Amino acid sequence: MAAPSSVGTASRTVNKERARSGEAKSASKTSTQDRNSAPQRGGERSHRGPKGPTRDQLYNEAKQRGIEGRSTMNKQQLAKALGC
Repeated sequence: MAAPSSVGTASRTVNKERARSGEAKSASKTSTQDRNSAPQRGGERSHRGPKGPTRDQLYNEAKQRGIEGRSTMNKQQLAKALGC
């Protein structure tokens, strides 16, 4: 069974798509004109902002590269080990 938060997200996505296609009785301006819904933004908000990638993202990258000691590293140490 899906988590309640993912069900809510799925509902919003479906409702936006219905509003864009004209199926819905009413539609907000953001539902029909906002390009910042997930399918259109293409990773634009994937934690690459002012603080950079998350610790989990850095950890996964370190794991893929086989960096030793990654489990005990903090965010700054992971970034340095990865050359970020």
